[in-house]
Amino acid sequence: MVKQYKAARILVVDDDESIRKIIQIALRENGLVCFTASSGDEAITILSEETIDVVIADIHMPGMDGIELTKIVKDRYKSDVIVLTGFVQEFTYERVVEEGASDFIQKPVTIEELLVRIKRVLKERKLLSERNKAESELQNSYEQLQKAIKGIIHAMAVTVEIRDPYTAGHQKRVAALACAIAEELGLNADTIDGIRMAGAIHDHGKISVPAEILSKPGQLTRFEFGIIKTHPQVGYDILRNIEFPWPVDQMILQHHERLNGSGYPAGLSGKKILIEARIIAVADVLEAMANHRPYRPALGIEKALEEIKKNRDSIYDPDVVNACLKLLADGKFDFE
Repeated sequence: MVKQYKAARILVVDDDESIRKIIQIALRENGLVCFTASSGDEAITILSEETIDVVIADIHMPGMDGIELTKIVKDRYKSDVIVLTGFVQEFTYERVVEEGASDFIQKPVTIEELLVRIKRVLKERKLLSERNKAESELQNSYEQLQKAIKGIIHAMAVTVEIRDPYTAGHQKRVAALACAIAEELGLNADTIDGIRMAGAIHDHGKISVPAEILSKPGQLTRFEFGIIKTHPQVGYDILRNIEFPWPVDQMILQHHERLNGSGYPAGLSGKKILIEARIIAVADVLEAMANHRPYRPALGIEKALEEIKKNRDSIYDPDVVNACLKLLADGKFDFE
């Protein structure tokens, strides 16, 4: 055996003692650790006590046969199975492999052939282990990246809310409603995660708006409102060179666009607006109208609902509006 496979742990299961002994001696001579069992039940006992890499099992044995043993091994343990049989006409390779075996050898088998098969199974086992390890490390890296992104998003959201206390919690509530709408629409989990991130910082471009305008009581002038209208573009400019897993920059850029092209900053219309941005737009309007702003008192949820009902199909995406209305009517969402 190749050095890297030496000390691999093999379990030979056969009701014929002479076969067990011959195989055990040969495998030990080739540097493998070998256990033996005379039945499926005895094999299960050994498997529960020892770490076994490969089980070599005869098919025809009293009591539990090799096929049944293979199923149990694959269900409960992490061992591979090589099946031996002298009754090849009763068992096809495909059937045995379907039951979970890694290989199938017809008796009589030479030690040379058995060693070759064991080596192949051990090699595949090693490659699978390395692949699983790499996938696990990749998943861990992805999870760490997700945590970092969420931390950055949270910090950005807090920065905006410190400057604009009147909208404290606005972005968080918009993100929550937008995600609920997206879920109601049946969007996938990854898309919903992107909406959550963008929703949580959709107004962070307001960091460029003077604080006295953000907190000004009473009606804004056209000039002041013009400054506020720059916030989607500013938000986009801040984020455009950051490679998020989702189009967060575009969602933020487009969240004030309207279905009929009357929105800003680009006057996009219809399907040119991302579905994520169309969802955030409805959540944003509903939350903003329902709550207090420096320039007006809260209009309440009923007025907000009237707004999106009246303008679905023209300003707001009708599917998004309908999903939002259903959520609230069914009691599936509450801003509190």
